Amino acid sequence: MAEIRTFLVESNDVGKRIDVFLSEKIEDMSRSRIQKLIEDNKIKVNAKEIKSNYKIKNGDEITVEVPKPVMLQIQAEDIDIDILYEDDDIVVVNKPQGMVVHPAAGNYTGTLVNALLKKCKTLSSINGVIRPGIVHRIDKDTSGVLVVAKNDYAHQHLAEQIKEHTVKRVYIALTEGVIKQDQGTIDKPIGRHPIHRKKMAVIENGKRAVTHFKVLERYKENTLVEARLETGRTHQIRVHMAYIGYPLVGDPVYGFKKQKFNLKGQALHAMVLGFIHPRTGEYMEFSSPLPDYFQNLIEKLRRMS
Repeated sequence: MAEIRTFLVESNDVGKRIDVFLSEKIEDMSRSRIQKLIEDNKIKVNAKEIKSNYKIKNGDEITVEVPKPVMLQIQAEDIDIDILYEDDDIVVVNKPQGMVVHPAAGNYTGTLVNALLKKCKTLSSINGVIRPGIVHRIDKDTSGVLVVAKNDYAHQHLAEQIKEHTVKRVYIALTEGVIKQDQGTIDKPIGRHPIHRKKMAVIENGKRAVTHFKVLERYKENTLVEARLETGRTHQIRVHMAYIGYPLVGDPVYGFKKQKFNLKGQALHAMVLGFIHPRTGEYMEFSSPLPDYFQNLIEKLRRMS
């Protein structure tokens, strides 16, 4: 059956177009997809059909019928991946930079899921056929540790830990500019950018997002930081660091359009992941070293400073 999501309009949202309102509320859905659902009469206000330019009113009850994912034949592929740990419930992987986590438009092959389908007999089904086993994601151009669920029991337990913010997630990032303070906390809500719909941004009515950072090294024009996630919003570290004026090196989306180091993506690495094992109740922690390109860049910056 299709998933039904319900939203009640409050006074501070009155007057917004319904497609804008919903794209702010539903993080995993673009405005264009919302407009398509409206066209297909999958979105209704007070049980009545509406158009995308409908201006919402106080007390409106909006129902969104999210169709089940289209059944895709995702091929198992023999792709070499770095498995840090595996048992009957979970598999922990060190994802390389440049690998997409799961199939999506434009990337139906070569993903981490394609590789896992070849190596694992089962993966959890909670996220459907498109994202089997995927409890949390890291961006295509972010490297590092990721845990995948092999069954629904493990998936539910891990998802609950992420929801309760008890999973330890520590990243290493290289920023533009020299950060003067030794550490800090960025507590700013993140939601979809009001104009550039493929981007995220700090917006007043976004979802709460908290990033704790600590300076590890300073260079002539850059800073190496450790960033610990308290929440896990899309592009959180990239958005937050850009918001305080220190975008990530290699990130033309949120940082400088002209990049001087010729990187294939942002200098961001998920170094540490810690969680309670869903079956045993034991705390487990995994880490992965910085990839060669990142370590080489640090050495270059040290020589230049």
